[in-house]
Amino acid sequence: MVVLSPLLDLADFYLSPFHVKSEKSVEVSAEDEGVRVKGQIDILVLFEQLVVVVIESKQAAFSVEVGKPQLLAYMLAVSNSDKPVYGLISNGSSFIFVKLIKQETPKYVLSRLFYIFNPGNELYTVLSVLKRLGQLARNGS
Repeated sequence: MVVLSPLLDLADFYLSPFHVKSEKSVEVSAEDEGVRVKGQIDILVLFEQLVVVVIESKQAAFSVEVGKPQLLAYMLAVSNSDKPVYGLISNGSSFIFVKLIKQETPKYVLSRLFYIFNPGNELYTVLSVLKRLGQLARNGS
């Protein structure tokens, strides 16, 4: 949330019509060189068409792949419309966007992985995508 919260603020997600609400956290754990690593997956709902999954861990970074099943399940449950639902998974250093199209057989697509340690600091690109998703959600597209 240290990295994500300022991005959400810059993209105006703390303003109406968005409502940031935290859903139930899911605990994740893994073995890392003999050390048990624990973390949390927090789900934030910003709008009916935009869901954010944040993976937080103090000791080691979990891959964004860890949050994909939870995000997809929540995206399927959050909206009753046939409009696309958008999602973001982040572990603080990596970001991946998801678009889910609800139909008889739901389909989703993933963006490429954005990584803040790549040359050029991809946080600017993540912010641009967040702003665009905010516009889509406001317009009901």
